[in-house]
Amino acid sequence: MPLHVPPAPAPALRSVRTALGSPTAVREARTPSLRSAGTPLTPELPLPVHVLERVGPRGGAPRTRLTGWRFLIRGGDRAVAAGEAMLTPDGWTFSHFFEGPYLASTERALHQAEALPTPYQPRLLSVPELYMLTLWLHADITADASSELFAPGDLLVPLAPAPPGIAAHRPHRVTDLLPVITLRLTPGPQLKATA
Repeated sequence: MPLHVPPAPAPALRSVRTALGSPTAVREARTPSLRSAGTPLTPELPLPVHVLERVGPRGGAPRTRLTGWRFLIRGGDRAVAAGEAMLTPDGWTFSHFFEGPYLASTERALHQAEALPTPYQPRLLSVPELYMLTLWLHADITADASSELFAPGDLLVPLAPAPPGIAAHRPHRVTDLLPVITLRLTPGPQLKATA
């Protein structure tokens, strides 16, 4: 089934395009592939980036917060980098370019998702405390990209490198993976100091 990629806000896309056209922004980026690209660069496949805000047994339903839009930067027939726009009090602005393992892992997970029999809206979900990034396949393809709640039927596909004990590129139902994440984020029992 095809993925239903939500449209990025025009100012977010414009900020990344402007940065791509800026020799200073490209030169200062820590992305050798971006600086050495010999073909025109284009931002494609916008993905809303959410951060897991609240997860826990007493914290109620897990919520996310939209923090940015990530674009794969294509040079020729492959992604050479990614560019991200972030939301500020003044609106969407360019944040940074990057490359690394999450770039190829994102592409791989998107290809896997396209082969699934159910249509999904792709998003990225970050769990900073675990240094974890997942492809969030939202089952409600008509939802606004900024919606904060998980829907029944949502899948999470951990991207490589995934935390130890969590398999990368294996789709997990949100209801199965969130308890694992919750357990890892919940502080252990306080040890009593001995005198």
